[in-house]
Amino acid sequence: MKLCIAEKPSVARDIAKVLGATTPKQGYMEGNGYCVTWTFGHLCTLKEPHDYGPQFKSWNLFLLPIIPNNFGIKLIPNKGVENQFKVIERLVEECDEVINCGDAGQEGELIQRWVLQKAKCNKPIQRLWISSLTEEAIKEGFENLKPAEDYKNLYLAGNARAIGDWLLGINATRLFTKKFGGNKVVLSIGRVQTPTLAMLVQRQKEIDAFTTEEYWELKTKYRDVIFSAAIDRLKTLDRAEKGLEYLKVNPFEIVSFEIKEGKEKNPRLFDLTGLQVEANKKYGYSADSTLKYIQSLYEKKHVTYPRVDTTYLSESLYPKIDGILRKMHFYQDLIAPLLEQPIPKSKTVFDDAKVTDHHAIIPTEVPPSQNLSREEKLIYDLVAKRFISVFYPECKISNTLVEGKVGTIPFKTSGRQILEPGWRAVYAKDAKEPSEKDKDKEEEQTIPEFTAGETGPHDPMIHQGKTTPPKPYTEATLLRAMETAGKQVDDEELREMLKNNGIGRPSTRANIIETLFKRQYIEKKRKNLIATQTGIQLIDTIEDELLKSPELTGEWELKLRKIESGEYEANQFKEELIQMVTELTKKVVDGKGKVIMLQEEEKVVEKKKREPTPKKELQSWEETKCPKCKENNLIKGKTAVGCSDFKNCGFKISFEIFGKKLSEKQLLDLILKSKTSKLKGFSTHADGLTEGVLLLSDDFQVQLT
Repeated sequence: MKLCIAEKPSVARDIAKVLGATTPKQGYMEGNGYCVTWTFGHLCTLKEPHDYGPQFKSWNLFLLPIIPNNFGIKLIPNKGVENQFKVIERLVEECDEVINCGDAGQEGELIQRWVLQKAKCNKPIQRLWISSLTEEAIKEGFENLKPAEDYKNLYLAGNARAIGDWLLGINATRLFTKKFGGNKVVLSIGRVQTPTLAMLVQRQKEIDAFTTEEYWELKTKYRDVIFSAAIDRLKTLDRAEKGLEYLKVNPFEIVSFEIKEGKEKNPRLFDLTGLQVEANKKYGYSADSTLKYIQSLYEKKHVTYPRVDTTYLSESLYPKIDGILRKMHFYQDLIAPLLEQPIPKSKTVFDDAKVTDHHAIIPTEVPPSQNLSREEKLIYDLVAKRFISVFYPECKISNTLVEGKVGTIPFKTSGRQILEPGWRAVYAKDAKEPSEKDKDKEEEQTIPEFTAGETGPHDPMIHQGKTTPPKPYTEATLLRAMETAGKQVDDEELREMLKNNGIGRPSTRANIIETLFKRQYIEKKRKNLIATQTGIQLIDTIEDELLKSPELTGEWELKLRKIESGEYEANQFKEELIQMVTELTKKVVDGKGKVIMLQEEEKVVEKKKREPTPKKELQSWEETKCPKCKENNLIKGKTAVGCSDFKNCGFKISFEIFGKKLSEKQLLDLILKSKTSKLKGFSTHADGLTEGVLLLSDDFQVQLT
């Protein structure tokens, strides 16, 4: 009998159906010479400190660092887990061969190996390695089973990661809590969590320390085109006014006129981080939510394996592309032009050197049905359109640069025109086309033909502006910063090169951000992520750069990847972390102590009988600041709530939105939190939506999602 172990019951059912193991038993399926069973994700975990000795149950500064001679694993204490493990243990004993059908990634490998280790498995083991859960992919996978030995380094890397996180997390958290927590709070430290928080705190400090300065720029209008002076910004109004007087008495002259044709490259296929970034920018979805939606689409067989960090496809997939496109019936208008000729085989899409365990996220040949949630449909749409767009021609553009002068002051302007939309045709009906950079408004100008040497009258003016602070992180920009260890990188190819040094893995970054929220180290204001005073104080308390440097954490991540590829010893990584934790402990224990009052967490509170809470009075409109101008209070009218200085500010929200009348609380939530809870009863939405969450966008427009 061959025993297949999947990572969850739903996947086990898919595998059992293909293998003909259709007889249900307690905890497994049986038939056709196979038994197919499952875990529930992690059944085992690393032992806790008290498992190595009762003295470690209490948090004692002078027993640190805790470094076990050998790291052990144990079952997660849960009745369901224990019962399922007994089933697996018995089947391992009875079978002739084990087929590891775990999730095809580092975490999936670790989950399965720990379970087999705990079950004392000494039977031959093979590995099922597939990139989608379609029937065809499962059949193909079983025809090409791999020796378990091929994935030993993947397990060693996962095990080293878990041990590293344990060593640093357990010791540093106890160390800082006992030294600085005043026996009142837990100060949580993590290998990836802490440098991520440090990036947010650093950005918050830059914003807080920023001083806004006014500046003035000289501009002029010549033949209905706005030109800007190509000189440094002026720091005083007096200098600007003198410049304006000079411009008024001199004609405008064209110095040069140049049109350059160029191409705009196609966007890359999605890796998990790219998809999370796009979903956050376009729909405001958190990284964690996007991961859940794409994982659900994977389990429903509509997309390939999502926890990936490559934007390329393996060359062996090329013959299947035509078939996948033909099955995407909903997108036939966009696909028809592609099918008129052979699908291009570009190195920017197909490159075996850039694909390791898995390829980029693409649709499968199983088109989605109508029973997907709205969120799943939107995420599938992102994946589908990106997949289609990479096979379109590049977008052809023309860039126009015009230089002029008024007397001795140089001026310039530029314009951009799309000549042939190419891949942009895929996004023509979208509200906003995907773009890494927001385009300057002036670049949208239509520029007529100019001739060098022509002169004429012009309308000079002064533009007054203010310097702006650095932008707070959003989940989209934080994910990119984690991917590149804090470096600001727009170029796709350079970003690809930096991925190996990123902090965290694509599959864990969402969880790290959620952990920072849960521990109240960060909070969300609209889309922006803001470090709380708790988070700022915690980072200020940590003096050791090793704990909070994204670059150094990125170096650890690179070593873990090298363990995966067999270029680095797992034991060496462990020894380096042991040395670091030992030195850190000595430095903190010997250093000066101070108590910081941080937000309490992980504190067990005795359950008391619930008393009815008095009804909370709603905040009045007159004491609520206008979210747009932030200067005046709001005022309630007959049909809307708006800024008391509406004439200048223009902020207003109607009581009735998309045919639904909102309560005072729902209006307050929309204005103060930028969103409501999920509501029903909308009747006049353009897309026919009848329920959803109302969001207040950055430009103070109300959207229903």
